[in-house]
Amino acid sequence: MTATAPHFGPTPSTPATRRPLAAAALLAALVGMVFALLLGGAGPASAHAALTGSDPQDGAVVATAPKEVTLTFSEQVAVDEDSIRILDPDGKRADTAATPRDLGNGSLTKYGVSLHTGLPDGTYTVAWQAVSADSHPVSGAFTFSVGAPSKTTVALPADQAGGGLVGTLYGIARYAAYAGFILLAGGSAFVLACWQRGAGARPLQRLVVRGWMTLTVATLAMLLLRNPYTGSGKLADAFDLDGLKAVLDTKPGAALVSRLLLLGASALFIAVLFGAYAKREDEREKKDLTFGLAIGGTVIAAGIAGTWALAEHASTGLQPGIAMPVDVLHLLAVAAWLGGLTTLLVALYRTPDIGAAAVRRFSGIAFGSVIVLAATGIYQSWRQVGTWSALTGTGYGQLLLVKVGLVALLVGIAWTSRRWTARLITGGGGAGTEAAEAGESTPAQASVSAEDPGASGAKADGVSGATDAFGATSEDPARAAQLARQQAAVATAEKKRIRDADPDRSGLRRSVLAEVGVAVALLAVTTVLTSTEPARTEEEAARASTAAAAPAATGPVEMKLPFDTGGTKGRGTVRMEITPAGTGANELHLWIDGSNGKPMDVPEVKVTLTLESKDIGPLPVVPARLTEGHWTAAGVQIPMAGNWKVAVTVRTSDIDQTTVDKNVKIG
Repeated sequence: MTATAPHFGPTPSTPATRRPLAAAALLAALVGMVFALLLGGAGPASAHAALTGSDPQDGAVVATAPKEVTLTFSEQVAVDEDSIRILDPDGKRADTAATPRDLGNGSLTKYGVSLHTGLPDGTYTVAWQAVSADSHPVSGAFTFSVGAPSKTTVALPADQAGGGLVGTLYGIARYAAYAGFILLAGGSAFVLACWQRGAGARPLQRLVVRGWMTLTVATLAMLLLRNPYTGSGKLADAFDLDGLKAVLDTKPGAALVSRLLLLGASALFIAVLFGAYAKREDEREKKDLTFGLAIGGTVIAAGIAGTWALAEHASTGLQPGIAMPVDVLHLLAVAAWLGGLTTLLVALYRTPDIGAAAVRRFSGIAFGSVIVLAATGIYQSWRQVGTWSALTGTGYGQLLLVKVGLVALLVGIAWTSRRWTARLITGGGGAGTEAAEAGESTPAQASVSAEDPGASGAKADGVSGATDAFGATSEDPARAAQLARQQAAVATAEKKRIRDADPDRSGLRRSVLAEVGVAVALLAVTTVLTSTEPARTEEEAARASTAAAAPAATGPVEMKLPFDTGGTKGRGTVRMEITPAGTGANELHLWIDGSNGKPMDVPEVKVTLTLESKDIGPLPVVPARLTEGHWTAAGVQIPMAGNWKVAVTVRTSDIDQTTVDKNVKIG
């Protein structure tokens, strides 16, 4: 965590200089701890879908076979004809195998599947699998019985959707995609913002290109594995063209394709960065090109980060309009910090001429990245966890505690890096590399020139004046080129020898290597967090399931609602009874009396139910006329207990109607 490390180089080692640096390091460490404690996950926030209710309920015994089985979810899900299957005791399909009917309204997500008529008594199995709005597959199963429980040949599936070999490969691809993006974006940012001469360094070029290749291959793998990952779980289905076409029509599929298109643009960016930009010598032209590459690279990086935000956790749940841009900022900060840290490590080990100025600039960028991570992490944590009980009582919260430990370890190693950097300041380390970065002669180069005067002569006289090892002049251009390469290799080897002989610099390299190692483990935990049901959702689903399983009220709810449509014979009273007035299926009876107290026939009656405290409804109910002035509706579903507003619309003529309502306690 080099954000806590002060710069090194030929800086005066005075107490006045060290105090601000130590204060900045301490502030960064404290911010890092806050980030560790409050950050939900590097991935964005809120919610796998969870089953919150069903009719019949799990384990219920009903007298007669229902016409329909309904399932209620905590958020929107994508379903098809095989998403909900009802199997009889012999394992045969008891449903009509049609696409589930969408019975939801407003924030209520509910689907129903029709059953065949004449089903025998016995135990039936309901197996369901869907894709939640955050792109992750969810599944489950439960049983209910008609008449009485019986033996069944159906085995409840032990594996969750998205598991098995396909799930493992998809998880590896997801991890590789994050890692590739961090190397691609963070490495490019390090070169442009911290060490522009590094654009010509082969080790840094290879690092960024490998990041691009890793992200591209991982994205292609996720696109191919998406169909079996959310469906059959069979690896062979990765090459099913019909399945791939279906994936492209989904939000995650479109996000993956968009990422591939942006990777095409990033390939052009890399070609310019390590091609024309690395060779550009005119300072004004290079400055203009730096500005253009910075703008273009930022747009591409933000677009790639947006493919995660638009298709996963941030796009659903609480405040998606805020969560998605926050997630983009979060991912960009992670890339700038961890990607830059990895690039710095490669530079310290593989490029002997990186200077102190580059490390100082990266320290500032890393410090800013940690600040952004802390701010966005606090918001994400609120969306993901919500309560202290969720932090310790859910799988997501326990994984988060593991992440807290890893970040605390990272802060400790960063403190060691700060100490090595302070020793470099005291010892004046890095002066040679500072001079090399400025284009001046280093002690190593001076030593080589002193020991080999011919090397200086070769530089001064050009090809025709190049000398061999014995001081003889060679007119052979090939020989001159060979001598130039040998001299460059000697100079590079000497600089590397001097660099490796510096114990303070070697200590810094080791501590940065340890930081990168912990960062790799931290990224692994973060990847698991992004595929784990958030703690807030798990607790809310548990509470909803408990409410759904609560016993229904023992008595009906009755009410009277006077109305006046304003037309001829437009006055009267609605008498209503809801039985048993509990969660689940209810029966509604409605009587309309005229102003004279006798039954009154009207052309149309409509009823809606709204639970405003939970933003559920209005749920429509269309009663059927039974006799004059008497209307009824069976199977009226009330998903949870609460103070419901019952609204009745009465139409007494073609143009005269009115709506009256009343709040009643149900459940």
